[in-house]
Amino acid sequence: MKSCFHCGEDCLEEIINYDGKSFCCSGCRTVYEILNSNDLSYYYDLEKAPGISPKINEGKYDYLENTEIIEKLLEFDHDGTQITSFTIPSIHCSSCIWILENLNKLHKGIKSSQVDFPKKKIRLSFSSEELNLKNLVLLLVRIGYEPNISLDNYEKKDSNIDRSLIYKLGVAGFAFGNIMFLSFPEYFEINEFWLEKFKHLFRWLMFTFSLPVVFYSGKDYFFSAYKGLRAGILNIDVPIALGITVLFLRSTAEIVLDLGTGFFDSLSGLVFFLLLGKFFQQKTYSFLSFERDYKSYFPIAVTRIHTVNGETIEEQVQVYKIQKGDRIIIRNEELIPMDAILIKGKAKIDYSFVTGEAEPVSKSSGEKVFAGGRQQGGIIELEALKPVQQSYLTELWSDEVFKKDKNSAFQNLTNQISRRFTYAVLSIAVLSAIFWIFYDPSKAWNVFTAVLIIACPCAIALAAPFTLGNVLRIFGKNKLYLKDANVIEQIAQIDTVVFDKTGTITENDRCRIEYEGIKLTEVEKQLLGGSLRASNHPLSRSLYEILDKNNISTPEHFMEHTGMGLETSYKDLNLKIGSKTFTSNTGSSFTEVQVMDKKARTAVHISSNNQYKGCFSFHNSYRDGLSELFQELDGDKELIILSGDNDGERSRLSKIVPEETRMLFDQKPGNKLQFIKDLQKSGAKVMMVGDGLNDAGALAQSDVGIVISEDVNVFSPACDGILDAKRFRELGNFFDLSGKAISVIKFSFLLSLFYNIIGLGFAVSGNLMPVVAAILMPLSSISIVVFTTLATQILSKKLKK
Repeated sequence: MKSCFHCGEDCLEEIINYDGKSFCCSGCRTVYEILNSNDLSYYYDLEKAPGISPKINEGKYDYLENTEIIEKLLEFDHDGTQITSFTIPSIHCSSCIWILENLNKLHKGIKSSQVDFPKKKIRLSFSSEELNLKNLVLLLVRIGYEPNISLDNYEKKDSNIDRSLIYKLGVAGFAFGNIMFLSFPEYFEINEFWLEKFKHLFRWLMFTFSLPVVFYSGKDYFFSAYKGLRAGILNIDVPIALGITVLFLRSTAEIVLDLGTGFFDSLSGLVFFLLLGKFFQQKTYSFLSFERDYKSYFPIAVTRIHTVNGETIEEQVQVYKIQKGDRIIIRNEELIPMDAILIKGKAKIDYSFVTGEAEPVSKSSGEKVFAGGRQQGGIIELEALKPVQQSYLTELWSDEVFKKDKNSAFQNLTNQISRRFTYAVLSIAVLSAIFWIFYDPSKAWNVFTAVLIIACPCAIALAAPFTLGNVLRIFGKNKLYLKDANVIEQIAQIDTVVFDKTGTITENDRCRIEYEGIKLTEVEKQLLGGSLRASNHPLSRSLYEILDKNNISTPEHFMEHTGMGLETSYKDLNLKIGSKTFTSNTGSSFTEVQVMDKKARTAVHISSNNQYKGCFSFHNSYRDGLSELFQELDGDKELIILSGDNDGERSRLSKIVPEETRMLFDQKPGNKLQFIKDLQKSGAKVMMVGDGLNDAGALAQSDVGIVISEDVNVFSPACDGILDAKRFRELGNFFDLSGKAISVIKFSFLLSLFYNIIGLGFAVSGNLMPVVAAILMPLSSISIVVFTTLATQILSKKLKK
C-alpha cells in the first residue's frame, strides 16, 4: 500500500502511476504535472504530502463572467491591472504559502500574490489582458486551493482596525516613565544645588506630561463613569474617574501653591496599569469570525433561465436579483438560495446544515423546497417563491435575538462590587474629613483627598482583566477560541448545557457501518471496493474506508446514476450500489424490510447480477469521551440534547448519557430558539453547543453559544466561542478553569483590600506622602498582575495535560 505523492491519501499503484510516483486520483496527478512542468516541485520538499485533491465542478464559476459581480470582488481595476483577495480555508502549512506566493510561475498574467496565513487569505494582482477573474479562480481550484466565495463577499465592508487603545497606552507609558524619573530627587529629598534650582521646572514638566494622560489616555473612564451615573449605575469606572480627578486637581494645586511635587507619578502609573489591563484582556483571533450569518454560506450568484423567441437562455445573475416567479437552475452539490417550487428534475435535498436531519429528502415536481438545502443529484429547475431576503432561513436572522448585545445584559463581577466599594470609599472620606474638621481643621482637606487617592480601585480593576485575559490565551492555546474575555465569566455561571446531536456530539468524518444481508463473495467484495474507490459520494467514501484495499478489482465498466447509485461490472459480474429502489429485486430471498428501518438508519444497498444481496447500514459515531464528559458535567449542570434529526438514535444515546438527560428530536431552528428562551425564562443560565446554521438562533439566544468545528477556519454560525472538535472531551475542564478563574479574581480583590487598608491608614491619619502613594499604588498593581498570571498558569496544568 502506497500513499498519494501529492495529498498523502492511500492509493493503489496499479491505478495511477506516473513519473515513478503514486497518485490517488487524476486531480492529484494533474497538480503534480502543473507544478513539475513549471519548476515548482520544491513545493513537495517543504512538507510531506501538503496538497489537497482538487475537485472541479464545471460551470460552478460561470458567474465570474458577470461584470456586476466582478466589480464587487475586485479591490482595484485600472490600466489593465486588477487586484482581488480571497479566503482560502485549505491554506495550512509552509508549502501552501510557498506555492501561492509563486503563482506567477504558473501563469504569466499573475503579477504578484501575498498570503496572510493567520487569516487564510491571499491577495492577488494580475493582468486583466492576459487573465480574467474566472480563470484565476479555476487556476487556484486546479492546484487544490479553492477560494471561499459567498454572498458575504458581495456585501463586504471596509474593516476599520481600532488602534486607539495602543496609542493611549503608549502615551501613558511614556509619561509614566518620564514623571517617575523627574520625581526621584524629591522622593529622597536631595538638597543638591542644581536639583533645588530646577525643581520648579521639573514639577511643571510633570504637570505637562500629565495633561495627555488625563485628557487623552484616561478620557474613556470619564465617559464610562458619566454614562453609568446617567443610567443610575455605579460601575467601577466611577471611583476610578473620581480618583484620577482628585489626583490631578490636588497635584496641580500643590505645584501652583508651591506646597510640594504632587502625585503625578501615581496618576500616570494608575492610568498606565489600567490601560495595560484592558490591552491584556483585548485578545482577538483575527482568523476567526464570530458573527457569521447566512451570507457567509449562500452563493453569490445563481443561474437564471428565461425564454426569448422560444429559445431558453441561461444567465448568471447576482442572487439578490432573483424575484418571485423567476426560474433558476440548481446543479449537483449547489445550494438552494431561496424558497422555491420544484418544476423539473429529481431533487434529493440535503438539509443537514439547516435542520440537522442527516437523511436527504426526495422531492417531486410541484413540491416546495427551502433555502439552505443542497442538491445531491442531477440538474433541477426551480421557480422562486420569495426573494433571498424573505426565505424561511434568512428570516431567522430578522429575529431580535441576533441584534441584542449579550454583554449589555450581563453584569460582570467587578461591576457587582463597584457600588459597595464606591459607597465605602466616599463614607470613609467624609467621616475622616468630619473628624479632622473638629480635631485639626488644617488637615481635613488633605485627609479627604488622600482617602480618595489611595482608595482608587486600581488593583481591583486590574484583577479581572489580567485573570480573564490570561485564561483567554490559555483557552486559545487549547483550541477554544472565545470572542472576548467576558465570556469566561458567563461560562462560570452556566447551570444548563444544551447539545445539538448531528455534527456536535457525533463525528462528521467517522461512522459505524454494519452489513446485513446475504454474505458477499470475495469477487463481489473486490469489485465493490474498486467501484467505491472511483466514487466521490460521501457514503461511498465512508464505506470504502472500511473495506480491504489490498484486493480490489478495477471495474471494466463504470456508470454513476446521479442521485441513485453506481452500476459497475467486471468480467461476468455486475453490481448495483446505491438506494433501495435502484438495487432492489422482488425475486430476492432476502427482503430490504429485514435490513432497513428508514427512521433509524442511512444505508448503501447492494445487488449482484440483479439479485438483491443486502445493505451496509450507517450508524452515528459519537465523539470519543462523550459518555465521560456527560458524567462529568452531570454533577452540577442540567444536560439536554436538542436535535433536528429524527429519534432513531434515542435508545442508543440513552445508554451513553446519564439517565436524567433530556432528549428532544425533530426540532426546527425556530423550535430550538424558543426552547432556549423558555429555559432562560425559568431562570436557567444556558450554554448552547452546536455546529450548524440550524443552531444559529439557539446559539445567539443562549447566555453562551459554543460552536464545535472540525476545522475552525471554515464556516461556523454566529457564536461566542469556537471549539476545535478534537478538544470536545475537554469541555468539562474548560468549565472547571472558568470557575477557578473567578475564584482567583475574588482572592485578588481580598489582596487589593489588604493594600487599601494599609494605604487608608496613612491617608486617614493625615500622613500620606507622595512617596508612599508612589510605592503603594504601583506595588499593588504589579503584585495583582503577578499573582493572577501565576495562579491561572498553575490552575491550567490539568487542561494542558
